[in-house]
Formats: sequence, structure tokens, C-alpha cells
Amino acid sequence: QVQLVESGGGLVQPGGSLRLSCAASGSGFSTITMGWYRQAPGKQRELVAAISSSGFTYYADSVKGRFTISRENVKNAVYLQMNSLKPEDTAVYYCNGGGPLLQPGAFWGQGTQVTVSS
Repeated sequence: QVQLVESGGGLVQPGGSLRLSCAASGSGFSTITMGWYRQAPGKQRELVAAISSSGFTYYADSVKGRFTISRENVKNAVYLQMNSLKPEDTAVYYCNGGGPLLQPGAFWGQGTQVTVSS
């Protein structure tokens, strides 16, 4: 069992940056794929980025070149560096773990709000 807690969300102006963090507790973190999903009002939850246990990464087309996912297994943490933020990036961002690279696993965090607005 893995528990996930996100942090780092907030309000940022267009073009700005934020770094989301996800702290994991429980065993087996280093062996599972981790991902970041987001859900905007009235829209379905979507995969933003994912990273496998070996470090292979995936990005949605909408964030390629702007977002970077990384992990620190010694700290049981995964991060999402978000640069050049746009208003359409506004959403609740969720940390997820335990699934295959392109599908959600069983473990979810509570979510953190990211708002991009001037």
C-alpha cells in the first residue's frame, strides 16, 4: 500500500512556473510507475506525465517541452516542474502510482489546485 500527498500548487501568472511535489509513504515506491494527472472543471481527468521505475518518461502533447517529471527514489518522491504555464493548464493536479505507464494505478493523492491567471 502506498499513500501519496501532493504539494506545491497555487496561483501563478501566465508564463510562470510551479513545481509540484508528491511524497509517498509505504513500501515499494521505487518499483512502481508514477504519474501526474489533472482535471479541469467540466472535463475528464487526463494524464499529464508519467515516469516508470527505470526512468522512462511520457508526456501529453499539450505539455511537451514545458513540463518535466522526475523522481527521487531515496526520498520516495516524484516531481512535476511546470514552466511556461498557460491558463489552460488550470486544473486540480493528482499524483498517481501503481499502474502501467499510460493508465492510472490504484494509488491517488488528494490533489493540489493549480490556477494560471493574470
